[in-house]
Amino acid sequence: MGATKAIEQLFKRFLPTPFTIAVLLTAVAMVMALVFTENTSGENHFFNIMSHWENGIWNTGLLVFAYQMMLILVLGHVLVLSRPMENLILSITKLVTNPWNAAILVAMPTMLVSFFNWGLGLIFGAILARKAGESAKSRNIPINYPLIGACGYTGLMVWHGGISGSAPIKVSEEGHLTELMQGVSQTGLLSKLPESIPTSLTVFSYWNLIVFALVVASISITAYYLGKRTDATQIDLPQYKFKSHDGTEKLKGAEKLDYSKWLSTCFGLLILFVFLLQYLPALTALNITPNMLNFFMLGLAIVLHGSFKSFLTALEEAIGDVAGILIQFPLYFGIMGIMAGSGMINAISDFFVSISSSTTLPIFTFFSAGLVNIFVPSGGGQWAVQGPLVLESALRLGVPLPKAVMALAYGDQVTNMLQPFWALPLLGITRLKAKEILPYTLIFMIIGSLIYLAGLLIF
Repeated sequence: MGATKAIEQLFKRFLPTPFTIAVLLTAVAMVMALVFTENTSGENHFFNIMSHWENGIWNTGLLVFAYQMMLILVLGHVLVLSRPMENLILSITKLVTNPWNAAILVAMPTMLVSFFNWGLGLIFGAILARKAGESAKSRNIPINYPLIGACGYTGLMVWHGGISGSAPIKVSEEGHLTELMQGVSQTGLLSKLPESIPTSLTVFSYWNLIVFALVVASISITAYYLGKRTDATQIDLPQYKFKSHDGTEKLKGAEKLDYSKWLSTCFGLLILFVFLLQYLPALTALNITPNMLNFFMLGLAIVLHGSFKSFLTALEEAIGDVAGILIQFPLYFGIMGIMAGSGMINAISDFFVSISSSTTLPIFTFFSAGLVNIFVPSGGGQWAVQGPLVLESALRLGVPLPKAVMALAYGDQVTNMLQPFWALPLLGITRLKAKEILPYTLIFMIIGSLIYLAGLLIF
């Protein structure tokens, strides 16, 4: 436990808020571009770099990407606050009978839900852990509550390899790869880029599904083992209350429309009908795009909430999740603009190509993505900064692009077990501290890393 306490103190002492880190990384990128790149335009080098930065911040395609990622997070949170999801969580917690099955009943559903949508899985796991703790307390079942909290966070180590993963879902969009690499790669390499990389080759590839299944099984078994071997802890939790949904008995006139079940259900079903009409060919081809996922989540959330009032109440609660994405993403896009416009990406790619082979590049990508995630705790922001470098290196070494994309995704997601940024919602809901869950999330990270590395080497 001394090691986990040291890690927690390290984060508190040397890592400021993610926004401050983004500002510092911007300054570092500017200095590196000034020092290590050449001015080939004949104009003032500093002014050129500032221009690249500004152009990157307001890159239209990347701003669309940021909004798509915000919707994935918000709609996932909104969905988990619906009545059916509440009933599902309560049904699961009723099955808790001992400390080891409590750990599995939180870890496994959290990972499965997070594979579908990471925003949904993040809040689902947090509430499930909280309600499991409450259930155990009310029935005098001794459990290790910090372990249960850590199990509720395991979804963040599988999300990027799932349906809502920022990198795999974005590269499935037609034209994204060319737009991302424009001005980065040479014309010869750009011609090798496909129009898109469908999720059938990444998320739904047989090898990724095998790796995912192994991670779910291994983490669940580990949670079971830890549940049997660790001591029970005191649980002092007031009841967590879901958002109430008021009736319509005191409403008059047009206000009733906000609470109308038939109106919201009809509109939600209309969205789902148009979803099938528009996206059924892509769905049958297992090619999921951000717009496709968000359209489905929107319709499903409205149907499950049963009224516009309930949906909007949940939306107000969820909207705070996106504050970081809203303001940090443009800064990461600016860093990408500096690296691309100044030629830094090509220089860094030259280095990776010089020390790598087609076998080792995915491994280097995995470790570098895990390290970058410590400083850029956002899969979407990381893809904007590191994605061009990964694609450039993969093209030059002949590494299959789906494998390169998933290597980045694996590395990014696994160190979430070390990076406490995305644990903040869970810690708030469960009333735990980072130092309490960190010993267990570190164990999960080590086991997950071994499986992901083995998958990259075997497949």
